[in-house]
Amino acid sequence: MDAFTAGLLQRIKATESDLSRARDEGDDFLVEVEQAELDDLRRLAADHGVEVGATSV
Repeated sequence: MDAFTAGLLQRIKATESDLSRARDEGDDFLVEVEQAELDDLRRLAADHGVEVGATSV
């Protein structure tokens, strides 16, 4: 796995965790921010052929 792929997957995992935490805390604004970030990261992964797999969020 190259550095780009590893870094992208790490950012996706961290963002999923942040999104989950925002949902647990009931922070609707942060949920929107984290969801948008996650959508962008997933789009970037798809554009570069990076397999993300099933997510827990």
